Amino acid sequence: MGLLSKTKAKMMIETGTSREGLKGAKSNGAATIVFGKWASENAAFLHSVDINEKSVANAQTEVDKQKLNEWVKIHESDSVAFLDAFADKVDFLYLDSYDYSSNVEVQKKSQEHHLKEFKAIENKLHDKSIVLIDDCDLPNGGKGKLVIAYMLENGWRIEEEAYQVLLVREDFPY
Repeated sequence: MGLLSKTKAKMMIETGTSREGLKGAKSNGAATIVFGKWASENAAFLHSVDINEKSVANAQTEVDKQKLNEWVKIHESDSVAFLDAFADKVDFLYLDSYDYSSNVEVQKKSQEHHLKEFKAIENKLHDKSIVLIDDCDLPNGGKGKLVIAYMLENGWRIEEEAYQVLLVREDFPY
């Protein structure tokens, strides 16, 4: 969250919402609420998008419970279509949508989907934009395999690399 504060991030997007609210925090994550709380403390706004109606409902229930509606909007949509139609510049992008599994075909589809997401929003990113990709330390390169390779070829660099990979522009201003 340090880079978000340093860059004074205001517009945040998450693909793949916290599908079980906080109930699944250990297995399915709680990023919607974590980023939403950060947004509430830093006058920012988070858009979280998911294609699954039940996941959207569960995330919205938790956003309501945590009183984050002023800073978080949950959208039910295909993430690529949502990103493509998004009109504003984006300060922080968190890619965590398409589930990953041990099935190699599912892995490929997840990797391709994440690349499509990035390409759909790429023109709305700027020199201070931050991109975080989840589930990268998984077999066959995880969710980020294709999108990270694409980003590295197009002016981005890895700032931190672990289970999640954080990327910034090569000329990122500190």
